[in-house]
Amino acid sequence: MINLFDVFLLMLFAAVCAWLWRGHGIRERALAYAKQHCAKLDVELLDGAVALRRLAIERDGRGHRRLARLYDFEFTVTGEQRLRGHISMFGPHLGRIELEPHPILEPQPEPVAVQHAHPGNVIRLDDWRRKAQ
Repeated sequence: MINLFDVFLLMLFAAVCAWLWRGHGIRERALAYAKQHCAKLDVELLDGAVALRRLAIERDGRGHRRLARLYDFEFTVTGEQRLRGHISMFGPHLGRIELEPHPILEPQPEPVAVQHAHPGNVIRLDDWRRKAQ
């Protein structure tokens, strides 16, 4: 026979499963925010993943204390060293994204075609065709 305690355990199990399922969706949203932020700053997100570090009580943008999921991720600027980033999520909403101090690379100018200063080295196509006939 099913008693009240069995119903309680079943509801507790269902609540834990729902909480874990929702947490997976929040992790996917945190990953999307991390990718977007790294693309905006022109750094590369490594491993394409975020990892749950811990749950904590933090202040949101309005100063209210709320339960936050804190995620870590790694990124690189030069490809030589791995740097850490942190992202906090208040439910499905972004709290903040922080990156470790990193070098900012100057954009390299596009290479341009170089014209030679010696016109004697240039062969015109029409002249070449006349000589080849």
